[in-house]
Amino acid sequence: MKLTKNDRGFTLIEMVIVLLIISVLLLVAVPNMVTNSSVAHSTGCDATIDLLQAQLGAYEIETGEEVSSLDDLVDGDYVDRTTCPDGTPLTISNGSIERDE
Repeated sequence: MKLTKNDRGFTLIEMVIVLLIISVLLLVAVPNMVTNSSVAHSTGCDATIDLLQAQLGAYEIETGEEVSSLDDLVDGDYVDRTTCPDGTPLTISNGSIERDE
């Protein structure tokens, strides 16, 4: 089978240029994805803290007792867990919930 001028494939230069363009796009995209991931973890933890703070208030109103440990909320079926989505433990300090770092 004889190849005509229109039947030829990609040249080496064309392939190198395509790979160069893809690598530049990856160099731009990957750092943005890493940064967005850490922001998402922080936002998820903040949302969990807000939820636990609301449940803390509900527990204190319903029982008339102050919460000394987040385990009280779990034992009372107010919440399922006392950690952030990324696994960071949370604690109570002076009536507010904070990350235990």
